[in-house]
Amino acid sequence: MDAIGLLQSSPAFLVIMTTLLGLLVGSFLNVVIYRLPIIMQREWRSQCRELLDIQGAENSETGKYNLLRPRSACPSCKAPIKAWQNIPIISYVLLNGKCAACEARISVRYPLIEALAGLVSASVAWHFGFGWEMLLGLIFSWTLIALSVIDIDHQLLPDSMTQPLLWLGLALSLWHADIDGMTLVQSPDTAIIGALAGYLSLWSVYQLFKLLTGKEGMGYGDFKLLAALGAWLGWKTLPLIVILSALVGAAVGIAFIVFAGRGRHKPIPFGPFLAAAGWIAMMWGDILINRYLVISGLQ
Repeated sequence: MDAIGLLQSSPAFLVIMTTLLGLLVGSFLNVVIYRLPIIMQREWRSQCRELLDIQGAENSETGKYNLLRPRSACPSCKAPIKAWQNIPIISYVLLNGKCAACEARISVRYPLIEALAGLVSASVAWHFGFGWEMLLGLIFSWTLIALSVIDIDHQLLPDSMTQPLLWLGLALSLWHADIDGMTLVQSPDTAIIGALAGYLSLWSVYQLFKLLTGKEGMGYGDFKLLAALGAWLGWKTLPLIVILSALVGAAVGIAFIVFAGRGRHKPIPFGPFLAAAGWIAMMWGDILINRYLVISGLQ
């Protein structure tokens, strides 16, 4: 039996291999989470210099810098990270959470993100089984993880991630008639309405809040993320996503105020709550909606 046949016939083997893949992708997500905001800031500064026509201004941001170059290095001593020091989770344990060169502390967040990516990948593989839907679910999940952590760090949801996620969801709807039984591929009308309703719903809340308070309650990245979720999951899941994200966001906000002494006026990024609610809706949205309809007597 070949590898493809084994993945199709053995759910346990599929979950194990997908978990390993998720750990490797989680390591790359750490790079994306760290570097993408820096890349964006460099681009913004470069554009500002162009617009202001600043000639001969000192620019220390020389050299190629993207998701692949230069090689990963210790933030403290700049020593390049060797291949064996970059094995997900295992390297962190072997190095005792310290840089091999200068023994500076390595943030525990790196192995946690790798573990999260592995766990989420395993859940998607177990839920969908081997096939295109599993692959789409993995891409969807990995993107949401990266967006969530970037938003936590910088209160920013990059267009370079939200817009491809949105357009991919809309593009997949073109193959809806050719793909039987795939819940992650909506019909074109469902995907388009989902994208429009997702964007306009939060945009309307934003405009109303700004009109009443004179303040901005959320960023435009949140609108784009919910539009992407609507394109992938359809407009019928949007109420579930909004309710789940609002409830969890309110609970976390209250917990920060009560237990961490965080000021009520200090902003909390909403993107991670939308992403978590969107992932739950992808996995169990139909079950949750049906149970709600039964409990409420609407079905």
